[in-house]
Amino acid sequence: MRDLDATVATEQVAELVWKTWQAEARIAALPERIRPRTADEGWAAQQRLGSLVGPSYGWKIAATSSAGQAHIGVSGPLPGLLFDRFRFEPGAVLPSDGLHMRVVEAEFAFRMGRDVPAVASAGELADAVSDLHLAVEVPDSRFERFEAVGEPSLLADSACAGYYVLGPAVTGWRDADLAACRTRVEINGEVAAEGRGEAVLGSPRLALAWLAAELARLGRGLRAGEIVSTGTTTTPPTIGPGDEVRAAFEGFGEVTLAFAR
Repeated sequence: MRDLDATVATEQVAELVWKTWQAEARIAALPERIRPRTADEGWAAQQRLGSLVGPSYGWKIAATSSAGQAHIGVSGPLPGLLFDRFRFEPGAVLPSDGLHMRVVEAEFAFRMGRDVPAVASAGELADAVSDLHLAVEVPDSRFERFEAVGEPSLLADSACAGYYVLGPAVTGWRDADLAACRTRVEINGEVAAEGRGEAVLGSPRLALAWLAAELARLGRGLRAGEIVSTGTTTTPPTIGPGDEVRAAFEGFGEVTLAFAR
């Protein structure tokens, strides 16, 4: 039985996760005496983590496919904050020394043009989106075996947030079938993974709606200017030092990046 006050435990979890992140280290698990026991406790630790890491610019959604959920042992998707200090521009060379998961994900990302109330209709949510961006996420975890620690701890770890490359806003997306859009990830000029927008809860738009509803359940709404990265559209391919990555989105364009040697 945990003997710490919940607020104290939340503080200590966030501090440990951030200390581990800064050191580019890994831990087996959060100590039992402070480990979050529920999703809500994990969420509280994530919010406290945000105050330590610094400004955030939006959200990622982890485990938006049944295969991804099975891999990490959760029953549904997980929301995670994206932090300014780990954001890069297209064409950037990203650090590679501290990476643990060593994968990349081709994702569609919505930018909110105005605040969304905690309770919003599908029409209100769609109208609140100002832009669609192409993006590549480089997820990472502070746990040695992230797939084994469980939902509350993953939430405390900001749903395996890591580096993020936000690509250009695109045109012609409002009437497009994003679920059918083909995506491809190339590593050093070779095709490493292919997929479609339907991989993320059936459609990037459905993933956005899921996040809006989940944040509403947690007592907040989406805010103007926030990015919502809707999840990987392919099986995430492995990368290493010196690799060059190209994520292509059929009919929309591409995002490129590389990793330092």
